[in-house]
Amino acid sequence: MSTADTVSHLRENPFELARAQLRRVGEVFALDPDLIRVLSKPKKAVEVSIPVQMDDGSIEVFTGFRVTHNIARGPSKGGIRYHPNVTLDEVKSLAMWMTWKCSLMGLPFGGAKGGVVCNPKVMSAAELERMTRRYTSEIINDIGPERDIPAPDVGTDSRIMAWIFDTYSMNKGHSVLGVVTGKPLSVGGSLGRDEATARGALYCIQAMSVKQGKRISEYSVAIQGFGNVGANLARMLHGDGAKVVAVSDSRGGVYNPNGIDVPAALAHKQERGTL
Repeated sequence: MSTADTVSHLRENPFELARAQLRRVGEVFALDPDLIRVLSKPKKAVEVSIPVQMDDGSIEVFTGFRVTHNIARGPSKGGIRYHPNVTLDEVKSLAMWMTWKCSLMGLPFGGAKGGVVCNPKVMSAAELERMTRRYTSEIINDIGPERDIPAPDVGTDSRIMAWIFDTYSMNKGHSVLGVVTGKPLSVGGSLGRDEATARGALYCIQAMSVKQGKRISEYSVAIQGFGNVGANLARMLHGDGAKVVAVSDSRGGVYNPNGIDVPAALAHKQERGTL
């Protein structure tokens, strides 16, 4: 699938949206216009072709991206997403937003992002592994612990990070644990990584509840997305007493005004792969 074949699922061009946000902030804080011009474009944007042998013997050619927005604060870092509607402009915008996130949190990293135009839900594990390893080989000169550090994102997980780590390490001739984050614990991953994003969202909700003078148990919650982040957030909010009334994934959703049995929904998703 080529870039030209990809039609964005977004109503607005995300990269132009990110640039407009940057210009607005520059005006509010009276930042140097030259600095705004520099930050309005990524340092590097790489597009690669990824030929993969599918299980039926045919060859499918996927398109992959890796974008580095800025490295002024240190090596860039950011997730890799596998999704049929990934576009270069989407990846560029996400890389820019990663720069702001790292900077606002005082982390010594710049922003980057990556993506492959594919549908991982219809691909076998073997096809995903072959595609991931080839994608890694194509961007291998652009990533590394001191250069650019990938991570999981939409459609990717610790297993895919392990394949990237292994492919990179094989090419370097020694184990390079720092090439990706989000690895399995058995190859140097971090405890709590799987639920980290959901826990961050929980902290924001808890802070909001304090500001509003409410308890978590007073909230009714609807969660769009029931993958790693959404499912973990539903579990945490349910545990804190919130009433989770709606959850959805890419194939459907569940609504109950009296509250969903979140553990049962998690078990069903685990067993069936969908809600």
